[in-house]
Amino acid sequence: MKRILVSLMLLASMQYVHSQVEIPKISVSFNDTDLKEALSAIEEKTEYSFFYIESWLKGVKVSGEYTDLRIDEVLEELFKNTAFNFHIMDEQRIFLLQNNQIYNSLPKVFFGKEEELTDSEIEFEELENLAPLFVETDENDINKELKVVKIGKENKSNRRRTFTLTGKAVNAKGQPIPDLAIILQGKDVGTSTNVNGNYSIDLPAGENILETKGLGIQGSRTKIILYNDGVFNFQLNESLEVLDEVIVEANRDRNVETALTGVTLIEVEKIKNIPLVLGERDVLKAAVTLPGITTAGEGAAGYNVRGGRADQNLILLDDGVIYNPSHFFGIFSAINPYSTGLAEIYKGNIPAEFGGRLSSVFDITTKDGNTQKFAGEASIGPVTSNIVLETPILKDKSALLIGGRGTYSDWILRALDDEQLSNSTASFFDLIAKYNHTINDNNEIKATGYFSRDAFSITSDSIFDYSNRLVSLKWDHKFNEKNTGSLILSNSEYKFGIEFDGESNDDFDLGYKNNETEIKIKIKYLHSDKHKFDYGLSSKLYVVNPGEIAPLTSDSDVSTLTLAEEKGLESAIFLSDRYKVSDKLLVDMGLRYSFYAALGASAQRIYEDNAPRSSATLTEIEEFDKNEVIETFGGPEVRLSARYFIKPDFSVKASLNNAFQYIHTLSNNTTASPTDTWKLSDLNIKPQEAYQASLGFYKNLEGNKYELSIEGYYKQQRNLLDYKVGAQLLLNQAIETEVLQGDGKAYGVEFLLKKNEGRLNGWLGYTYSRSFVKLDSEFNEEVVNNGDFFPSNYDKPHDISVVANYKFTKRFSASANFVCQTGRPVTFPIGSFTFNNSEFVLYSDRNKFRIPDYYRLDLSFNVEGNHKIKKFAHSFWSFSIYNVLGRNNPYSVFFVTEDGGIKAFQSSIFSIPVPTITYNFKF
Repeated sequence: MKRILVSLMLLASMQYVHSQVEIPKISVSFNDTDLKEALSAIEEKTEYSFFYIESWLKGVKVSGEYTDLRIDEVLEELFKNTAFNFHIMDEQRIFLLQNNQIYNSLPKVFFGKEEELTDSEIEFEELENLAPLFVETDENDINKELKVVKIGKENKSNRRRTFTLTGKAVNAKGQPIPDLAIILQGKDVGTSTNVNGNYSIDLPAGENILETKGLGIQGSRTKIILYNDGVFNFQLNESLEVLDEVIVEANRDRNVETALTGVTLIEVEKIKNIPLVLGERDVLKAAVTLPGITTAGEGAAGYNVRGGRADQNLILLDDGVIYNPSHFFGIFSAINPYSTGLAEIYKGNIPAEFGGRLSSVFDITTKDGNTQKFAGEASIGPVTSNIVLETPILKDKSALLIGGRGTYSDWILRALDDEQLSNSTASFFDLIAKYNHTINDNNEIKATGYFSRDAFSITSDSIFDYSNRLVSLKWDHKFNEKNTGSLILSNSEYKFGIEFDGESNDDFDLGYKNNETEIKIKIKYLHSDKHKFDYGLSSKLYVVNPGEIAPLTSDSDVSTLTLAEEKGLESAIFLSDRYKVSDKLLVDMGLRYSFYAALGASAQRIYEDNAPRSSATLTEIEEFDKNEVIETFGGPEVRLSARYFIKPDFSVKASLNNAFQYIHTLSNNTTASPTDTWKLSDLNIKPQEAYQASLGFYKNLEGNKYELSIEGYYKQQRNLLDYKVGAQLLLNQAIETEVLQGDGKAYGVEFLLKKNEGRLNGWLGYTYSRSFVKLDSEFNEEVVNNGDFFPSNYDKPHDISVVANYKFTKRFSASANFVCQTGRPVTFPIGSFTFNNSEFVLYSDRNKFRIPDYYRLDLSFNVEGNHKIKKFAHSFWSFSIYNVLGRNNPYSVFFVTEDGGIKAFQSSIFSIPVPTITYNFKF
């Protein structure tokens, strides 16, 4: 009490003296001047002396020009963007204060005597300045050894009792730490960092002790003294404790706490033990082991998510679209695993910022380059080699990551159980480069370039090639403590070619290309603990060259043909609100409005009403000028999901969403292939639509040791693009006469049990799903299977995946991957007929039968190098056997007429065990 009374007397005396002094005016100017020098210059012009601790001023520079201003006005401007306050004691002394202020009086209610005040006095006091911020010192405080950080500058006119602390968490390499838990000690308050390591948390004024917890990151505790809104960046070290291996792991309780349904986060570093074909670490192949995601068969390109087609997946690499994510007949993905940081897969409720696809979004993020030191990772395998290098450009500010992967794969083709493939050649490579630069605390830019190319020859007279190319630029900007935004520019191109040089005079060179350019602006607004808004707009220009063919040699009889270019503009505006209704109920409400315009120049064919489209029913061809609007489509897309806590570790989630898709693939193959072309919606082709509802229950057991979830969904689709029997899809100027549009439906239940800790970890996934298509019309030639629903090409009712890893020691482990699936639908012959003395096949209804069920077991033994910290590189050996049981899983079954009879054939990709040794090292 004595100390408080003395302080009050001192404050009162300072107030009295200060009120008697006339503050002088001065004129000074500074240009990037050290603050200490600036204060010395003011002292020379006045009788004042400054009192401060010199270490406070180190590295602080000021600029400004001030003419005939009072000294207190000059100091207000000089200290505006610093943490300094000042107090003028008299005509001779000015005291600098860091963060806090000197108060001349205390509110009347400071000593808790509200009962002595009248109602009007209490109301006045509530509007008056808050009491000074006191930080008590207790010799017995167990937290007295903590690092103390003062944030913000105290302001007497600020009546807020809570302030917002924002910042970024990075590791020792300067790389962002996602999903780091930041918790206020002793309070039920916390947050987590996003994928870029950024966070925001509202804290009470004064002393706060923040704890950080994260997988593979050393925990920390920091005492924050908060005077106002401010920024604090965490720089944390990786944990030196060797943790049990976790294959796929989100942050703690994320599966239970988030509102979105059907979301999976894959960290590439955690999937290295999954035994995959030919020892290649592969983020997309790892995704297939999870419920709800599958492929049409072994080696198939493209992915089917919850009964959707392969073209209904939006695959993004640093915000740029990849149209064909496969290498080597679908055996490898085209995403370099060593340059990839995270992959977030949305298969249920898709965030409002994403659009243009119906089934899923694979949002893949390349890791940032190391801004601290040169680093890298590489692997050598039997089919591919891979290397990624990271180097600082400006230490602690910018870095460059470059990576490349190539193959020497001809030997593996010769070992396959397929005569055509065994006589084939194939090669591929992909390159990636990323530059990340932190300009200041408020601005960061990232640029990515990617290119991949495949070339293969299945027969001696044909060479196929295809490539992906993308560039993207992202500028992240922090407007203030509550508003951050991103400006994204991207361009993607996919093209393929066929070069045929046979013995006859029909040599040709065929090419196809599509290109898209997008600009997107998205803003995050942290309104409060209850409301967090995301909003923005985007616009994407599609340019599709449907194909061209030209004679390869002068002797060729092939005529030159070039199909007219197609253009379309897809734009959208979106808004979402993450609304915390209560501690138990969290609602994620999103609305996206998309608008699409098909653009000229184009010649659109008009057909007779109430008649099937064919050359016989063509009535006219309407010409449209360059960039003239041909047709428009669009509508609202609702993205609604909610989470309710039944218990703190047990939640129920539900979602409802719809989407439009304005671009379609043209294919009569079972799966996506390099020669699939894309078709934009226009006068004759309507956009696809989908509506999906889902409901799920999520439970964590023994903390986060076990995760258990079960989720069901139902999906309806409209205007799915399919083909007529015998359709010619490539280089067809009237493609609308060869395709059909119909309805689809899909439903299923997904079950996942995951063990995250212990010597044995991994997961068990089971999916029961059905996918159907209905092609009905008033015209018989456009009806398939009598207009009834029939199974889609990728309908697989039962799908079981088991991924397990057992650690014998810190260096030795064994892994297993088991897959069992229902065989996909096929169309079988049910009879035959004779024509011109040859027997031909009469086929059943489309997809009435199934090929045999698929199952496969893979095993691997993994050896890590010693765990010495000071060594050039850390190594990792993987000895794996793909298809241990030697199961001859059929990829397809087909029938041909040969020598006057019908013969059945079955093709398989890997019908024998395939051993692999892969060496990985990281430095």
